[in-house]
Amino acid sequence: MSDAASPGDALRLAVGTLSAVPVGAPRRVGPRTAGWAMLLAPVAVLPLALATTVTLLVARGLGLPPLGAGVLGVVALALGTRALHWDGLSDVADGLTASYDRERSLAVMRTGASGPAGTLAVVLVAGLQATGLATLAAAPPLSPGSVRGAVAAGLLVLVSRCSLTVCCARPVPAARAEGLGTTVAASVPVLGAVLSWVLALALLLALAPLLHLEPVRLVAVVASAAVVVLVLVRRCVVRLGGVTGDVLGAGVELALAVLLVGAAP
Repeated sequence: MSDAASPGDALRLAVGTLSAVPVGAPRRVGPRTAGWAMLLAPVAVLPLALATTVTLLVARGLGLPPLGAGVLGVVALALGTRALHWDGLSDVADGLTASYDRERSLAVMRTGASGPAGTLAVVLVAGLQATGLATLAAAPPLSPGSVRGAVAAGLLVLVSRCSLTVCCARPVPAARAEGLGTTVAASVPVLGAVLSWVLALALLLALAPLLHLEPVRLVAVVASAAVVVLVLVRRCVVRLGGVTGDVLGAGVELALAVLLVGAAP
């Protein structure tokens, strides 16, 4: 693999990996391209953020209750990612609870079948996300508050993808010798990972007055999401020896759940 990085290749890798949006394959994929792809993840999922906002607005405009709109928001995100991140969350939960043996845990994760722990994890995290989306969309349909809540939800979808920079930070090894985790593991400098979260927080704080979000709460919520992902990565390094593509997906869904529930008024 070439080590030369191309912005176009990085963006194509990010969009093609993190969404269902059809794009051409990158010409070259090396560590630098993979690292930039992870850093560009929030930009790559702009269509998903827009889909979330529109789904909440349309659902509320049609008279659906807030929780129904929240569930549809989760469905829209799942469709926009081919449910790839949910599969990762399920596999990680099953792998971490299946055995204390590293190879056994990785084998369970590789099967793709969802066991009790994986099913429960998906239900719980999806429920939290739907609740957070519902609370953000709880204002009267198509009112200024409803629009602000829907836009805030879309922004939080973007911020949640900063979790990928933590999973792929340079000290974190790959758990396997093959797979997506091998391509992107240790591809993001620590400073780049920190800056991605700082810039995301700065964007939220800049828009906080327009969206009627509490700045102090935003700081606490973004910090909490980052910590949750760090704990996940640390646990996977100890138990699995590193990260896999499944860990990246689990990090995205956990971060989004924390952000949505924490930022909701």
